[in-house]
Amino acid sequence: MPDTNQELQNEVAELVASALNLDISPDEIEPDAPLYGEGLGLDSIDILEVALVVSKRFGFQLRSDDADNTRIFSSLASLTQHIAANRTK
Repeated sequence: MPDTNQELQNEVAELVASALNLDISPDEIEPDAPLYGEGLGLDSIDILEVALVVSKRFGFQLRSDDADNTRIFSSLASLTQHIAANRTK
């Protein structure tokens, strides 16, 4: 992963950990571990909160009716890739 993507992934991990007041540090979030259910253990409310902070921070809308949400929120790495491709800030 290029440095800029690694930096973005670190930023996204910090954003997720901060927004959800997680009991783990951002660097403990495994890039390829599932965010939802097993893995990080987020629920639908957590995912909505993450979508809100990502939308505010990176300037694009993550919609609850997006058919790609399962893929987008499948892991930190996939969320980072989606942000990199769609961000306006």
